[in-house]
Parts: sequence; C-alpha cells; structure tokens
Amino acid sequence: MMSLTNTMPDKNTETGPESPPPETPKIRVVIADDHPIVRDGLKKLLGLEDDIDVVGEAADGRELLEKLDELEPDVVLLDLRMPNLDGLGTLQTMQHTNRTKSKVIVLTASEDKNEFVQAMKLGCSGIVLKQTSADLIVKSIRKVHGGEIWLDSHTTAAVMRQFATAAEGGTPSAVGGRVRERSPLSAREREIVALVAQGFKNKEMAEKMFISEQTVKNHLHNIFDKLGVSDRLELALYAIHKGLHLHNPGER
Repeated sequence: MMSLTNTMPDKNTETGPESPPPETPKIRVVIADDHPIVRDGLKKLLGLEDDIDVVGEAADGRELLEKLDELEPDVVLLDLRMPNLDGLGTLQTMQHTNRTKSKVIVLTASEDKNEFVQAMKLGCSGIVLKQTSADLIVKSIRKVHGGEIWLDSHTTAAVMRQFATAAEGGTPSAVGGRVRERSPLSAREREIVALVAQGFKNKEMAEKMFISEQTVKNHLHNIFDKLGVSDRLELALYAIHKGLHLHNPGER
C-alpha cells in the first residue's frame, strides 16, 4: 500500500528555492605558442567567456605533448612556428600516437598554403589566422568543439586553390572548383555531405539517419564518385565551399 506521506509535497521544499540546473561542462582549452604575449592575450580573451576554460599552456610542441594526457583538453590552439617541435610535427606525433581525442585549431600568422594543407591532412579541425578578430577565434573554438571543421573564407579559398594545384601533373582536385559532378547529389547524399563536414563518423551518421553503417558507406562511395573527391577532407572542404555544412539534416 502506498504511503500518502510520499506523495504529498513537503512544506519546506514547496516554499524553498528551486535547485539550480546542472552546469554545462566548460570547453577545456590549451594554448601552445612560443610567444608569452600571445598566450597571455589569448588567456585574457578566452577568460571572458563563460563556457571556455583555459586549463594550460605550452611554449612548444614537446611541452604540449608532455601535458596532453594530464590536462585532457577538448581543444588545442596550436601555433605552427615553434622551436624544438613545430606545429606540423606536433600534429604528426599526435596522429601516430593516437592522441587525437583533443580537437586542434591551428592558430598562425603564416599564410603558407602548403602548411595549411599539411595541417588539414594531419588531422587539425580548423585554421585561424592570428590577425582574425577576437570573436571569430572564440567562435572557432565552439564550432570545432561541436565537431565542425572551421576555415574562414580567406583560408578556405587558399586551401582549395592549393588542393587544385597540388596534384602531380597539375590534375585538378575537386575542391578547386572543377568538380566532375556526373549527376546532382540526392537529398540524402546532401545530408551525408553536411554531416561529414560537421565531423560525424560513419557509425554516428548511421544512428542519426536511422540507416545501416554499410548504407552510409555506399552513399559515400557514390558521393566520392559523383564529385571526384578522394577523401573526407576534400569532401568537407567542398561542402564548406558550397555552404552545404550549414545544412541541418533532418532525422527520418
């Protein structure tokens, strides 16, 4: 028999304040840059944001790698030009040691398109130029933490041009704007392209779209063939170029 006292509101709790909602975990950020003034400036900038917490810093790639396991950052802001171990070497080490839990945003003053392409191929999730406005640096952290690839319009154009001319013998790459689109993408294929650009893996896409993982693979094979892209990075860059990454795929 159910006790009536368990179903009646408690006098004290009825008039007392409501419990505050649980706090959303902050985005844990580590800054790797050899210039103290840059690190200090970024810490002050990010310290103004309620949802971001700078949990550590490093003066070069070696120091960053030593601290990754301890600090467990969600996002790393990584300079390319550093002593001892530069940004590209750091990305390569992270990839080879499977220390890819942290998303990496390359924050650089360099405008070397080759470095941009190498960084993307080594698994970075975004490239931000140091002359970028403060609000866009903050936005890039949130977007990359959410699983998206971040490239501003200038960087996107530079990377796409480099892909277009990087192939041996001058063969154009799909992201260079000369896509051999044999037939238009279907609505479902456009959904998959958007999800790839937002950082979803095959299994996650299958669950989100209520289809099998093999079906996702089949769609990707058809998409690659239609667009002439060779990997997910080129597909993501193509999606950003076409604005497809802004599409919000509906679940069916």
